[in-house]
Amino acid sequence: MSQAGQSTHEMLESPAFKRLVRHRWMVSVILTLLLFVIYYGYILLIGYNKPFMATKIGAVTTLGIPLGVGVIVLSWLLTVIYVIWANKVYDVEVKNLKSQLK
Repeated sequence: MSQAGQSTHEMLESPAFKRLVRHRWMVSVILTLLLFVIYYGYILLIGYNKPFMATKIGAVTTLGIPLGVGVIVLSWLLTVIYVIWANKVYDVEVKNLKSQLK
């Protein structure tokens, strides 16, 4: 059967759908792992190297403060990366697959 006019079952079993699901899974796993490394790296740094985190970089500011802000900013950045990918790649592929349904 041609790609046009597939049933839902045929679509779910198609290589294009499986590739899309695998790609979404990989993007999600990579971004999640990056977030865990950033967040837990920061927490471990606090726990295992307090003198480093307590290093003064100003009159009253320690190195831990900008690093903490960096964790927050990087988590937002990872979210932005996912949203951009979802809008430009994932949503387009979902729309293409939906257009092939009966």
